[in-house]
Amino acid sequence: MLKDWVKSKEPNKEELNERLNTARAALSNMQTAIKEKKLPVLVVFDGWGAAGKGSILGRVIKNLDPRFFKVTTMIKPTEEDLRRPFLYRYFVNIPEAGKFSFFDSSWMDDVTRSYLKGETGKEEYQRQIASIKRFERQLSDNGYLVVKFFFHIDQKEQKHRLHELSADKHASWRVGQWDLWQNEHYDECLKVYDRYLENTNQFVVPWYIVDSDNRKAAELQVTEILVKNISIALQNTQRAVPILQNTFPLASMPKLSAVPLNKTISEEKYREKLDKLQGQLSSLHNEIYRRKRPVIIAYEGWDAAGKGGNIKRITAALDPRGYEVHPIASPEPHEKARHYLWRFWNRLPKDGHVAIFDRTWYGRVMVERLEGFCSENDWQRAYNEINEFERELYDWGAVIIKFWVQIDKDTQLARFTERQNTPEKQWKITDEDWRNRDKWDLYEVAVDEMIEKTSTDYAPWHILESNDKHYARVKALSIVIEEIEKRLKKS
Repeated sequence: MLKDWVKSKEPNKEELNERLNTARAALSNMQTAIKEKKLPVLVVFDGWGAAGKGSILGRVIKNLDPRFFKVTTMIKPTEEDLRRPFLYRYFVNIPEAGKFSFFDSSWMDDVTRSYLKGETGKEEYQRQIASIKRFERQLSDNGYLVVKFFFHIDQKEQKHRLHELSADKHASWRVGQWDLWQNEHYDECLKVYDRYLENTNQFVVPWYIVDSDNRKAAELQVTEILVKNISIALQNTQRAVPILQNTFPLASMPKLSAVPLNKTISEEKYREKLDKLQGQLSSLHNEIYRRKRPVIIAYEGWDAAGKGGNIKRITAALDPRGYEVHPIASPEPHEKARHYLWRFWNRLPKDGHVAIFDRTWYGRVMVERLEGFCSENDWQRAYNEINEFERELYDWGAVIIKFWVQIDKDTQLARFTERQNTPEKQWKITDEDWRNRDKWDLYEVAVDEMIEKTSTDYAPWHILESNDKHYARVKALSIVIEEIEKRLKKS
């Protein structure tokens, strides 16, 4: 892309000013439509050091209402960022519906800089490219407009600007060691940037190369491209997105109706095993902390199946400083206004810590599917998106353990009745629980499909037979220990 790039002819001064005023006004006027149509717009500014990204960004946002945009500088990850997945700091900063987010530098800078400095090998570089392409495509598929700009200048112009900035006592702080290294190794950087742009130039999220020699002309190019893309996106807010073929290997799983629920354990055996397994898990918690291995335990299951009690027996074995339980309810308005996985990215643990989810991202293909909270295209697409999300976590190094807590209808009815008739347990039963019970058969179909399509070899489902809660608790602890030990051996 860069090697074949041809500098475009700049308009004359009069035409430049006229077009720029028109584009500025159009961008400003579009904010109302963006808000009304709930279109989230993510704008990425990448490019050479001293290419003028910051100054052009400042010019562009002058035309916008500051209540409806946010600028985030993404030059260097913090220590906290480095303890989470590669894309974490970008995903948590995506815009709300109806607002802009501007990224001053992005995942491109992260990946190419690490590669150029020799911190990332070819295999890891290719893995990161695949992650980025999935991330950008997912945002686009979920209604985001993502516009990516690369600000281009030649080596001579970059050297001139760096020299001018360094000589200015008020601006010298803007010149970093990386900028100087970039200029000294311009040809090497050019090859890496060119390959990156080609690899990530997707049809739904293309790159735009901006000629940065003239800042005013660059502002015009950026503003006109934004106006054009926003105009198209506003017309396509209801578009259906192709359902992608799953590319991840899947594990064979039984239908819920084929799972025998007569498994039990004696009280004496339960107490004996519980103490032993909790002791093992306690020791493992120290090891995952020492080896900085994150653990994510996800619980789904029927109402009154015993998820809470199961979680309690696991957390009893963990150091309270090293885990967090996330009870997931209906999304809050600010969560609903973003990609449905956003609220889960925000709850990911640091490396060496444990996150336990009481209900999960699988709500997309169960509750949201059956209650009509998303379109059929949305939930059909979600199987692959969730597999991609979990693959990202696995590649980060996480142990992913997913439980479906299974009971039969009679057991659920008995537990509902007990809760309703026991004053101290009545808070556990709601009208919604009874409504969900009426849709048991529909939910069973949805759960069977969910388990079939998302039980991957890196994040398989485990079914806990929970008519006997004690049996389910012991089985869950055994699986958690086994999965952690398995992953620790691999590393």
